Amino acid sequence: MDRRTFIQNTALASSSLALPTAIVDFSNAKMRLAMVGTGSRGTGMWGKSVLNKYADQVEFVGLCDLNPGRVETVKQYMGVSCPTFTNFEEMMRKVKPDTLIVTTVDATHHEFIIKGMEMGANIITEKPMTTDETKCQAILEAERRTGKKVTVTFNYRYSPHRQKLYELLRQGAIGDIVSVDFHWYLDVRHGADYFRRWHAYREKSGTLFVHKATHHFDLLNWWLESEPEEVFAYGALEHYGKNGQFRGTNCRTCAHQKDCKFYWDVTKNREYMGLYVANEKHDGYLRDGCVFREDINIYDKMAAQIRYANGVSVSYSLTTYSPYEGYRIAFNGKKGRLEAWIQESSPEPIPDHDELVLTENFGKITRIKVSNTEGGHGGGDDRLKDKIFKDPNLADPFRQSAGSCDGAMSILLGIAARNSVEQKKAIKIGDLTELKPLAKRP
Repeated sequence: MDRRTFIQNTALASSSLALPTAIVDFSNAKMRLAMVGTGSRGTGMWGKSVLNKYADQVEFVGLCDLNPGRVETVKQYMGVSCPTFTNFEEMMRKVKPDTLIVTTVDATHHEFIIKGMEMGANIITEKPMTTDETKCQAILEAERRTGKKVTVTFNYRYSPHRQKLYELLRQGAIGDIVSVDFHWYLDVRHGADYFRRWHAYREKSGTLFVHKATHHFDLLNWWLESEPEEVFAYGALEHYGKNGQFRGTNCRTCAHQKDCKFYWDVTKNREYMGLYVANEKHDGYLRDGCVFREDINIYDKMAAQIRYANGVSVSYSLTTYSPYEGYRIAFNGKKGRLEAWIQESSPEPIPDHDELVLTENFGKITRIKVSNTEGGHGGGDDRLKDKIFKDPNLADPFRQSAGSCDGAMSILLGIAARNSVEQKKAIKIGDLTELKPLAKRP
């Protein structure tokens, strides 16, 4: 008897006091996973790497993608025997997964999150949870209606140095927090890559205020243990897109390869050649699109002033064409200042540790070194996956697990920032959905 049949039968049996009650431990049962969206993010972060480490805890029962060639390529790459689909509802009906992993284009996340819950699955979704306030509200309603759970994969919360920042703030190392300076830099390699791909279109990514900054805004919400109340933002496209001196369709066919500093040779990436280039004929998607395409319509520089419900004010910026990658952050408190300059790429060698600097008012300076050699996203990837797949009941003393409300508050801040740019006015987060910002998160 399979697990579902057993549950159905025991539910019926429990209504009769004449029948004995059996207690069965399903703790060793594997989580039955299905994935929709088989691009590099899903395949790598949530596909093969999950199977490699958690084969005793999970099994893939279905893969789905609009591109039939790509989904078959991914099946071979992951080394699974499960069926593949181009029709999402057909997959859900036939394989009935416990958990659905959503790694499609951002603007379609809500479709699969909602339908997946309605068809019986809990959800693991890549950030951002979705791209506008209407879709966000629909997800919240569907989760409440179906009783299913949405997990948003904020891996940055789990990296050691970010956890250490959280600990120090909770310990009152700088007293009451009054303001934050937060500035993120994407380099000319990683930053430019967003403009090669589908992320370069507002209607697909929601702009980098949503797609990328959702990471940063979630960190702020988590570190401050409060929620954003109002934002006024600026954004512009001044470097990529129509600003280029020359352009082509994509790098492989471009006549300006020798002159363009942003020329990128996808043929040197074996994984991308198999995943994308070999399957272009199915959907026309070019992984090496020109960063100077004239139809690019997202911002490449962004800045925002944010007021939190607990009174903390934040100055935030995101730049997408820096010589190095990383961020500078400083928490200003009534008793001191806690700051860090975290480097993720640099023309110079990067240290094997991240350094936090705690400066006390009228006191000493303390430098705290935290290892950064634990793996992807500063060591956050494996810790997040352990919580999801190895032991969902694992203690969470630093409140790193993120659900739909966390996902909503991070994107609503980005959505409000984007709306502020477009409407040229301050936007109140509480006007966007049913969620009203809390001064202190429960």
